[in-house]
Amino acid sequence: MPKWALFPRMRFTRQVLLLQIGVVVLVVGLGVALVSSLLRTTLTEQYGERALAIAKSVATEPVVIAGAASRKPSPDLQQRVEAVTQTDDALLFVVITDDHGIRLAHPTPEMVGKQVSTPWEEVIAGNDVVSEFNAGTLGPSVRSKTPIKQGSRVIGEVSVGYRIGELTGDFNRWFILTMVFGGGALLIGAGASALLNRRLRRVTHGLEPHELTELLYEHEAVLHGIGEGVLAVDAEHRVTVRNDEAERLLGTPLPVGAPLEALGLSPRVHQAVSEGRPVDNLLAVAGNRVLVINSRAVHREEHALGTVLTFRDRTDLDTLTRELDGIRSLSDGLRAQRHEFANRLHTLSGLLQLGHHAEAEEYLQTLTETTASRAEPLDDRVVDPYLQALLVAKTEQAQEKGIELRLADDAWVPASVTDPIAAGTVIGNLVDNALHAARMGPRRPAWVEVGLLADDSTLHVSVVDSGPGIDAALRDKLFDEGVSTKLSPGHGLGLALARQAARARDGDVWLADPGDATTGALFVAKLPGLLDRPEETDA
Repeated sequence: MPKWALFPRMRFTRQVLLLQIGVVVLVVGLGVALVSSLLRTTLTEQYGERALAIAKSVATEPVVIAGAASRKPSPDLQQRVEAVTQTDDALLFVVITDDHGIRLAHPTPEMVGKQVSTPWEEVIAGNDVVSEFNAGTLGPSVRSKTPIKQGSRVIGEVSVGYRIGELTGDFNRWFILTMVFGGGALLIGAGASALLNRRLRRVTHGLEPHELTELLYEHEAVLHGIGEGVLAVDAEHRVTVRNDEAERLLGTPLPVGAPLEALGLSPRVHQAVSEGRPVDNLLAVAGNRVLVINSRAVHREEHALGTVLTFRDRTDLDTLTRELDGIRSLSDGLRAQRHEFANRLHTLSGLLQLGHHAEAEEYLQTLTETTASRAEPLDDRVVDPYLQALLVAKTEQAQEKGIELRLADDAWVPASVTDPIAAGTVIGNLVDNALHAARMGPRRPAWVEVGLLADDSTLHVSVVDSGPGIDAALRDKLFDEGVSTKLSPGHGLGLALARQAARARDGDVWLADPGDATTGALFVAKLPGLLDRPEETDA
């Protein structure tokens, strides 16, 4: 448990609720106390101002001025005091004194002629005084005093007091009303705290702070400690979590909160997220990399939280696979040639054993001319051994499928290839697709024509077939991974890989218009820097 926990055995959300309720109680209590204090002060000032108004009214009456000037008690003064006192039941007293504080009139006749029990010097100095006294001859009161003046000379004072009980009664009524509002505010605050506590539990999925801290540590350790790329998106397909490896493999920044659709990722990445079902070992092309994608939808308590994708780099493995495919194709071609030559040698051996020397000589001459006619076009126009081997292997594959693979009449590559893997990826995939299209097409004889043309260090490639061509609905997305004209599953990467390999060299692969209704699809590739620059010789 964390050291800062107030009650280690109590859930954090409950601690927060109690703390919030405590704060609300404290704030409401302070507010009530402040309001009570202000209310008490306001009521005291109001009663004091009312008493002062009565005192000033009495102080200006002629009978009062005359009585104060004579400094002697009189029945007129006493009657006047009693009359004013009876006008308001809340009035406690009205007292008239001379300039020495001696009572000239008082509600209690026995007090007349005696000095007042409260300070009177400030009033005789000519000032009004409003105060609250808890002691006096008549009990606690809020009283006001004002001087009696004859001309400019102070000759006495008038003191008027209200009962404290009246003030307390008004205060109690207002205080009860304040407490009602305070109680309502407390209930509202407690309810809001309970709702906030419920929201906190829902947002944190009931996890305690120490559990969240442990999850954060584990999240950082796992996210950045593995060799795979990790990308997590929420239910609205916005990026929520990603590591540096994911950005490196996908070749693009992945800002948190960005919509996945706006990042320009591989269509297969969007497919893995949108389908919401587990995806295992899905191949995708990202930049110049071939990635293996795994996808899992994340749920908690029947709520869909999003999708987590992991990426593994299969570029090196795919490169080795393509090399192996090239070697296997060449091996298959050589194996077919071995069988063909073995059959020819058996035929020649039989002719010689039977004594048909003339027929054997004629048969040998025919084989020599056929072999020369096959090899001469490649030897004269394509000098690179890798391209020759690739074309020979593809020719043997075509023959096995009953397709004629031929080199274009204007083919000319007098230089060596600097990147056989890139050349094999582009040419091999284009030729494989063309062979499939020619075999599935209605035209017979089926054929595929390969054009190779060197332009300084750039190799231009064209592959045209006798197939049915490309459907208009597929033209715009033909190079997306997963899109294929083949019916069997597991296809749809060949053209994407070919374009990827070309664009990695600042080239491209595209579908062109063959300009002939009797032909199928025409694919064209441009591969800059793929050939050695021809060395200039001295004239």
